[in-house]
Amino acid sequence: MSRSRQNLNLNLLPSKRKLDDYAPLSSAETLAMGRHHLFSPSFSSPSPNPSPNPNPNSNPTRVRDDSSSPSSSSSSPESSSSSSSPSTVQFFVRTESKTVVVHSPRDSTIASVISAALRLSGAAEAAASPSQYRLIYLGRQLDFASTLSAAGVTRDATLHLAARLRSTRLPRSHRMVDDLLFSASCLLRSRPAPREIDALLLEFLASTPAAAHVAGGDDVDDTTVEHLSIFALAAVPAALVGLYLSDRPGCRLSAERAVRLFLRQAPEYVPKPAHLHCSVIVLQFCKLIAATCGRSDQLYVDSRSALALLMEPIASSYGSLRNLKLVVELYPFVSEVAGYMIEGIESEEIDVCPHNLSEFASFLAAMRTAIRQWLGGGGSGQISKSLLNDQNHPMQESWIHDLREVFIRLLRTVDECLRKYNDLPAEKGPEQGETVLAVLSGVHKFSKIYEDGHELLKEILVGRRDSVNALVRRAKRNEKLKWMLKYKDVTDFESRRNLTMMLFPEGKDDYERMHEMLIDRLQLLPESFEYIGQVEAQLLHGGLFVEFKNETATGPGVLREWFNLVCRALFNPQNVLFLQCPNDRRRFFPNPASVVDPLHLKYFGFCGRVIALALMHKMQLGVVFDRVFFLQLAGETITLEDVKDADPCLYMSCKKILEMDAQLLDSDALGLTFVREIEELGTQRAVELCPGGKDIVVNSKNREEYINLLIKHRFVTSTTEQVSHFARGFSDILSNSKLKMHFFLSLDLEDFDRMLGGSDGINVSDWRAHTEYSGYKVKDRIIGWFWKIVEGMSEEQRRVLLFFWTSVKYLPVDGFGGLSSKLYIYKTSDSQDRLPTSHTCFYRLCLPQYPSISVMRDRLQFITQEHVSCSFGMW
Repeated sequence: MSRSRQNLNLNLLPSKRKLDDYAPLSSAETLAMGRHHLFSPSFSSPSPNPSPNPNPNSNPTRVRDDSSSPSSSSSSPESSSSSSSPSTVQFFVRTESKTVVVHSPRDSTIASVISAALRLSGAAEAAASPSQYRLIYLGRQLDFASTLSAAGVTRDATLHLAARLRSTRLPRSHRMVDDLLFSASCLLRSRPAPREIDALLLEFLASTPAAAHVAGGDDVDDTTVEHLSIFALAAVPAALVGLYLSDRPGCRLSAERAVRLFLRQAPEYVPKPAHLHCSVIVLQFCKLIAATCGRSDQLYVDSRSALALLMEPIASSYGSLRNLKLVVELYPFVSEVAGYMIEGIESEEIDVCPHNLSEFASFLAAMRTAIRQWLGGGGSGQISKSLLNDQNHPMQESWIHDLREVFIRLLRTVDECLRKYNDLPAEKGPEQGETVLAVLSGVHKFSKIYEDGHELLKEILVGRRDSVNALVRRAKRNEKLKWMLKYKDVTDFESRRNLTMMLFPEGKDDYERMHEMLIDRLQLLPESFEYIGQVEAQLLHGGLFVEFKNETATGPGVLREWFNLVCRALFNPQNVLFLQCPNDRRRFFPNPASVVDPLHLKYFGFCGRVIALALMHKMQLGVVFDRVFFLQLAGETITLEDVKDADPCLYMSCKKILEMDAQLLDSDALGLTFVREIEELGTQRAVELCPGGKDIVVNSKNREEYINLLIKHRFVTSTTEQVSHFARGFSDILSNSKLKMHFFLSLDLEDFDRMLGGSDGINVSDWRAHTEYSGYKVKDRIIGWFWKIVEGMSEEQRRVLLFFWTSVKYLPVDGFGGLSSKLYIYKTSDSQDRLPTSHTCFYRLCLPQYPSISVMRDRLQFITQEHVSCSFGMW
């Protein structure tokens, strides 16, 4: 047995006592039993029989002072027996300093016995209020109105008299704790316990008041706190650990069972807002077991895991942390688990236990909250550089530097791990990659504790950029990786695309969960609006199933066509929702004049949903946003250079004003004031750019302010509602609507162009390389004719042919290789007079055996007409 274990035995386990020893409990025994009051029946035994009273009627009791020798007041059993009639019973009542011998009728009430005992012990005034006391027999409190006979008090029994705890509102909680400690003491003395410890423990947990948050704060109803405090202050954890260390039969097993029961059931029975207070008890278990059995003991490991679980909801409990020194308490756990993580990262297999990762995240989150509270709860909530470097700082603490050292060690280890990652065998890369990303996520949370933490982590990520991007490109869907969206300058396009796609719900192929739509082509936009814009957003998260009325086709190909048709309609200038950029007809931004349509705001919300759904389903639509629109969605400020494509004339005019000679501008040669002229529905009106703008002349000193206000009104103020409704519709489709800003901030405009717009052109060589044949061979003459005809087509004809073939009009940025499947040309026995047909869901073109290249060219040119490529078989 180790020295630490021996020491704990001395502190926790009661020493042996003689059966007739009435001396007060030692401090060690009091700690083991957890209470500093008179209730200690487990350490008492029937005393030697006192001398009988020759005249029970005139002198029914005798008093013995505990300081006297036990033998001086004892007598033979025979004499005691002769003095008691069958209707009376002799027993002992122990008070704080005396033991009194009582002879009372068996039908005496407990209340009368308490009064008699108080009088005989010299507390005559207290005898008038027996209800303020309690009488304990065999570990249970006797009912005030019960009788000695009903209570089963036997001859020469020892009862304990104790004052009621007036300060508590929870006497039942105290009683349950007392019963638990009494059973523990019985086991320690190899005596049968009245009840199983785990049953008593479960009863205590089940009686926890189901308290909720106090209105307007983070504190918990104090009845719940008091209930848990009774358990903790009574040192029940110490008593249970004392049992766990005992060599007596059954003690260790009983204690382990009880501790595990508490660890497992406490989070279930204790209200979540009170988990912090419950964690104080589990923390005691951790400390005691670690100090005596070591940190490798499985019960300690399980206690630490339970503590981590209880830490999870603490991240938002600022008020609850005010009076707790959680920083100092949690540091050892953060350091310990970080050590296990470092050990796993440094191993050849990069093997880190998932439990360690989870515990580290929980402890760290709670510690961050505690540190923010310790710093005052305001500002960044981070440990500043000045606090780190100034030894004379009033808040200087040793743990700050100890924790910093743990952080630096983790950073160095992760840096080395990223260096090793590229050297791993291909088959081990994905599994280890998930582990490395999980560790990186933990280090990112750690970096938030220090003011310069972000810089230090970014330095590592930039230095290992290739490894980081390899990890992120292969990463599985995991919402916990959204922190990497902030490191846009570290990741490449493929990594950013993978990260942003994780913000969308994962569409399912389960038809029962899909949102079904039956669309009339002649009513495409209004019916699509009803199906998409007017339903609960959650209905759209499972996927879409589209059919066109009176057409036989279903499946992914129909869905792809529907997306293309709806977007073409939404961004059609005739619908006045969006304006095209003069220099790039693919780019759009909201039209301030859309107010002419009374439903325009609802349609902007509908459009936001459609665009988000297109991204979720990985559809390229050939539509891209102008910079002014994209920056508004990202919450960024729009500058003069950003409006160059949206309004080239305004851009050039503003540039000239900025470059104009100051003297000429100050002469009011332009006649400009802080007013903007707006033309709406054939009429013009003037809008002041600031209060009193019509009276403020533009000069060399205020021209920059004028231009900034002009741009803001033209591209922000005039379309604020439109952008807001679009953004709301877009966020409806995300897994978490609050992540909309993260989505656009984490991308460059060029990234968004590639994800939504697709590639600019179609490479015929790439097309040919990704096409396979069934019935034909690659060297067949008819296949050679086909590709020769395609090479001679215009870009628009190729796009229409591809759309007819696949319902894909705009390819992903990585070309045909980015499609979900290769393309196929099938040999068909149809007549030479028939046109080619297609199965767009499977990227299959069915090509008849035409007799000549000219006949094939005529047939292909016919189907590359827009109206022919946009319909399926009719019925």
